[in-house]
Amino acid sequence: MILSVGDLVTDVLAVLRAPLAQGSDTPATVHVAGGGQAANTAAWLAALGAPVTFVGAVGDDQAGRDRLAELHQAGVRTQVSVRPGASTGSIVVLTHGGERTMISDRGANLLLASSDVDAAIAQGASLLHLSGYTLLDQPSRPTGRYALASARAAGLRTCVDAASAAPLYAVTTELIEDGVTGHPFLDWVRGVDLLLANADEATALAGPGEPADQAQRMSYAIGGDVVVKLGAHGALWAGPAGVVHVTGDPVPIVDATGAGDAFAAGLLAAWAAGAGQHDALLAGCRLGARAVGIVGARPPLPST
Repeated sequence: MILSVGDLVTDVLAVLRAPLAQGSDTPATVHVAGGGQAANTAAWLAALGAPVTFVGAVGDDQAGRDRLAELHQAGVRTQVSVRPGASTGSIVVLTHGGERTMISDRGANLLLASSDVDAAIAQGASLLHLSGYTLLDQPSRPTGRYALASARAAGLRTCVDAASAAPLYAVTTELIEDGVTGHPFLDWVRGVDLLLANADEATALAGPGEPADQAQRMSYAIGGDVVVKLGAHGALWAGPAGVVHVTGDPVPIVDATGAGDAFAAGLLAAWAAGAGQHDALLAGCRLGARAVGIVGARPPLPST
């Protein structure tokens, strides 16, 4: 069993048919569906046939009920708190070609409960995957750190996705102004078995440079392995044993939303099943390539 801990939201996805015309109109196709980094990864894991439980929080509203129903239909187990008075998180996603911009309302995701983490771990699992948003959002940060510590204490392997470059830069600026140097996110995830980051996130965490050098710097800082996602250029895995790089095959991009979450699912499913670094990277790249060929952050729901 893999536990995917973190965010569940409603995605309002606008696939633009032209570059955004600020202050005016832009033609687009608009979709409303489930999203959230941790929930998306869980849905892709379930599509691969991997046993997975999503751990998170929703509001006591129709959006929360709809989002949970989608996960259950996808084959995902859930350990979720329903928070009265809070709204289920929502994100407006603007996507054009390979780029996407997200406008976020974290909602009930800020109220993730440590008791749900405990309950999920008690049901039995081999791996806990944590959305980095849980650490980047200050109200949920203690629970995110608790989840990692509890998983390690229970003998689970741990993985964190760095989530998004802009919040990483914002946290750095905020804490450096308080007299703290270095990137705090790497301290928060110190001791994890695996950290995932895309190229922009790697630069936010490790500074400019070649991806392999950035990954090795992050690996040294956290005492674990690091995977850097390079889009069409594949991905690399760095750790004490060195660097493994696989190349990707160029594919037409319909919508990049959720591609990183799909990559994480492909890699984690293979890794949990005993695959080595090279094969796990290939599995992640293949599922990420599949994700960019469809609209939305998740695989299509199975027919009922």
